[in-house]
Amino acid sequence: MTQSTTTHKSPFSAFLERVLPSIEHAVAQSLPKAADDAHASDLEQYLYEPLARLVRAGGKRIRPALCLLGSTAVGGQAEDALSTACAVELFQAAALIHDDIADQSELRRGLPCLHISEGTGIAINAGDMGVIDVVAQVMRDRGLSADVRLRLFDELYAMERRTLEGQALDLGWVRDGRWDLREEDYLAMATLKTAHYSAASPLVLGAICGKGTQEQVAALRAFGLAAGLAFQIQDDLLNLVGDAEKQGKDFRSDVTEGKRTLVMVRALRQLGEADAAELQSILSSHSANDDARARAVELAEEAGAITYAQAYAQSLADEAKRHVNDAPITDEAREILLSMADFFVSRAS
Repeated sequence: MTQSTTTHKSPFSAFLERVLPSIEHAVAQSLPKAADDAHASDLEQYLYEPLARLVRAGGKRIRPALCLLGSTAVGGQAEDALSTACAVELFQAAALIHDDIADQSELRRGLPCLHISEGTGIAINAGDMGVIDVVAQVMRDRGLSADVRLRLFDELYAMERRTLEGQALDLGWVRDGRWDLREEDYLAMATLKTAHYSAASPLVLGAICGKGTQEQVAALRAFGLAAGLAFQIQDDLLNLVGDAEKQGKDFRSDVTEGKRTLVMVRALRQLGEADAAELQSILSSHSANDDARARAVELAEEAGAITYAQAYAQSLADEAKRHVNDAPITDEAREILLSMADFFVSRAS
């Protein structure tokens, strides 16, 4: 007799699985399309289809799922936040297209990056289409009151602006060879670039759709900022010490790109003069040599920077939990958010 076993899903994983079909359907329906005119075929080929192809390629859909969770957390309906969820997913696609160009990446979601398959000009234009359609997603949703839509526009603008500010710091520090950075500089950059649009803003946008109170919105934003920053630090760690086979060509690409991650900023400040100079030289060389990249990680480990970043990410997850432990949100949402904080620092991909 064979004993069957079942895999236990965390509340957050179960939630993602439950809402994914409705998100996929809404995203597919919301993709911008060419108008029915003489150039519709060319426009689909050169603009709309490249953007749609990246969106359809998937991803975990965590950000749109958080929009739905934000609405139900404050007592609203998940359906009320679907258009906003689509807006966030489109912004995510646009940001990835532009990021891949800036980072000279080759693969995205298992496919060649758009600037590789379509050319840089078409890729930039497709990314721009994703950006401008963000507001249109919400504007077209007449199920939302004018007041709610106006609040959503404000939050979406703030989300986009903060993301661009964080990206400016990230790219600018690399361009100018800046190594005079402290841990606080990295944390400020990553909060702007990632924490807002990856967690805090989606939850807040959903809460606005669900007509949440100021207290509810503030608690969800605080949770999202801490959890979103933990997510980014874990992402940085996985790039350096995660599963090389799962990441493929992207493994340790942050070393090649000379990224100012928490690990590397910390290591440069903790290492002795000679070792710090060696690490800085590797990061500045933009080498894709496996031995050089392994040496950079070795130096970071010797500096205790890997352990430091892991502990910092965990402390952020714990902080995120404190923000929702006693928050005036639904019990189901609380359980999912607490599980999400753990997922963000324990995920392997």
